[in-house]
Amino acid sequence: MGSDEAYNFVFKVVLIGESGVGKSNLLSRFTKNEFNHDSRTTIGVEFSTRTVLLNNFTIKAQIWDTAGLERYRAITSAYYRGAVGALLVYDITKHLTYESVERWLKELYEHADPHIVVMLVGNKTDLESERSVPNEEAKDFAEKKGLFFLETSALDSTNVEAAFTTVLAEIHKKVSSKEVVRGPMSAVTLNSPKAEDTEKKSCCKNI
Repeated sequence: MGSDEAYNFVFKVVLIGESGVGKSNLLSRFTKNEFNHDSRTTIGVEFSTRTVLLNNFTIKAQIWDTAGLERYRAITSAYYRGAVGALLVYDITKHLTYESVERWLKELYEHADPHIVVMLVGNKTDLESERSVPNEEAKDFAEKKGLFFLETSALDSTNVEAAFTTVLAEIHKKVSSKEVVRGPMSAVTLNSPKAEDTEKKSCCKNI
């Protein structure tokens, strides 16, 4: 749990995208510096936290991960509630996972804070020889939609840190400029009664 003085902000960031694109490994690489080669599909929802220092502010990042499988979509509302950042992940070797990005984006904007910071992430650059989504195509899409964009590899750590910290820094910038108003749909500070909610654990775990 840690003491209340340990951080200035809690930012909820959600991972979205199809099943199998590497969301859980991006989460474990960023929060624990681990990669699981035998990663199973995440059932339900879980989150991990990591505290980072940005511009002399200590930020507790609460990263949520859910299954990309259609049958678990019932959890959407609770999953997106209070999120101020999102990593929309696809697999650069599977074009179908990229094709579904627009649908995920639509769902995100239907449920989340309108000021949410979104990073489009092309994961699995370690499989460059099997690439089926051109970097430029995804980059152009991100620019048109006003998203940040990076290609990552959870396996060899490429750009994982950069993807998360870019999103966290942008959230912090919006909070500082009051573009995001603190409240249930937004960044949570320790002085807010909502801060207690951030410690609630997930309903299910990786099995």
